Amino acid sequence: MEGDAVPAPVRGGAALPAQVPDGEAAPAPVRQGPLYRIVRGFLRPLVRLVYRPTITGAEHVPMQGPVILASNHLSFVDSIVIPLASPRPVQFLAKSTYFTGTGFSGWVSRTFFGAIGAVAVERGAGSQAQEALDAGRRILDAGNAFALYPEGTRSLDGRLYRGRTGVAWLALTTGAQVVPVGLIGTEEIQPVGAKLPRVRPVTVRFGEPLDLSRHGQATSGRARRAATDEIMAAIHALSEQELAGVYNETPPQGALAKLADRVVPRERI
Repeated sequence: MEGDAVPAPVRGGAALPAQVPDGEAAPAPVRQGPLYRIVRGFLRPLVRLVYRPTITGAEHVPMQGPVILASNHLSFVDSIVIPLASPRPVQFLAKSTYFTGTGFSGWVSRTFFGAIGAVAVERGAGSQAQEALDAGRRILDAGNAFALYPEGTRSLDGRLYRGRTGVAWLALTTGAQVVPVGLIGTEEIQPVGAKLPRVRPVTVRFGEPLDLSRHGQATSGRARRAATDEIMAAIHALSEQELAGVYNETPPQGALAKLADRVVPRERI
């Protein structure tokens, strides 16, 4: 889903965790939607019957404890494919607009994305980026699986772009293992502009878990950069995409987001 993964904002080269004011309780862990198990139980066998996906390495996904599924991003349907291919329930971030629609279509959107474990976030830089990371941190602190896209937004040309370091901040802050994921063929299921998905072959490859603790603390920009590069190298080995060598840029949305992007630039360490 475009723009699901958001990098950590930086000040002086160090990502900063959210601070809870004195006397206030820390935010409660994010919970999966009440229809999650029903929808997952229905869609998972249906999708596998229709699409017959090739799934390898599922045994690499730890069945307990916090884990980050870090994937390449080719299509809108990636955020549906990963939860349905994962051997354990997984949550991810979704644009808040999927939860704010009106009428019947708005209700369907809210119900569906909530049921498959999506967590609504505002898309943008500065405080919005940190709020997204804090939502991911709460998911991991609750011992759950969390999926994100280090590229930040989906690739429109099929190349693998440089990873933003929010994924490393999460891993080094929470101690979660990172399982790299390589998606192949999802861009053919629902190309940009297509309203309905098509039946096309798709491959989901889960890699071996990465322990990134050796890179250092989350407050170190060098540690975050090295850890992110290791994650992207593992994703590249699974997806076999051409490397872009640059960031996949998305212009900030709205006046406030553009202002925040000037004040607190998106991380490029």
